Amino acid sequence: MIIDFSERPSDSCFVDSVWRGHTGSAGFRLAPAGGCWAMLIERQGSTGRLSLVGPMQKAQSMFYAEDVEFLVIKFKAGTFMPQLPAENLLDAVIPLTEANGKSFWWNGSALQFPDYENAETFVNRLVRDGWLTQEPIIDAVLQGQPQAISSRSIQRRFLYATGLTHNSIRQIARARQAMALLQRGVPILDTVFEAGYTDQPHMTKSLKHFIGQTPAQIVRMSQS
Repeated sequence: MIIDFSERPSDSCFVDSVWRGHTGSAGFRLAPAGGCWAMLIERQGSTGRLSLVGPMQKAQSMFYAEDVEFLVIKFKAGTFMPQLPAENLLDAVIPLTEANGKSFWWNGSALQFPDYENAETFVNRLVRDGWLTQEPIIDAVLQGQPQAISSRSIQRRFLYATGLTHNSIRQIARARQAMALLQRGVPILDTVFEAGYTDQPHMTKSLKHFIGQTPAQIVRMSQS
């Protein structure tokens, strides 16, 4: 259903990656859980729309319309909007009001839709205007760096900036790591060990919840 898919990493401290694609026929696609939120820009003919896509706590089926060009700006963990509580974005897709085919309404102003090349410039404007900021402790904790504050304070900051607990983000990241290993051809039992699961049933339960597929299904799809 999705063609001409491409992705690039970002050198922005706020953005994880930027990717774009094009849909052929309309249909549903299984989207795995993700610990980060994103902006989704959809263009179809002369119309366009920007939506906020929140962190997904489990795999969900997402609908894509026919013949749509889309752009996704995926933010790094810890990047958040102070004016919008992070918990309001969980498992949600929030469309913003369209201004015209080239712009959308944001805080009373019409902003041009970003594209694949200038996504970081667009993000920098939102940061400059106070609509995006970052809680640096999130990435530091996820990288295993020791912190001089209590675990309760760390958890509060995680919930405020991401809407998720530290443990939830780690579980999602581990499931996505296991999926990537299986897609690369790593045997299932080796993936259990490398991803840090206690045993195969533990990994299977995790992947079914967060990815929406069993390890065997992931392997079969990667070989097709």
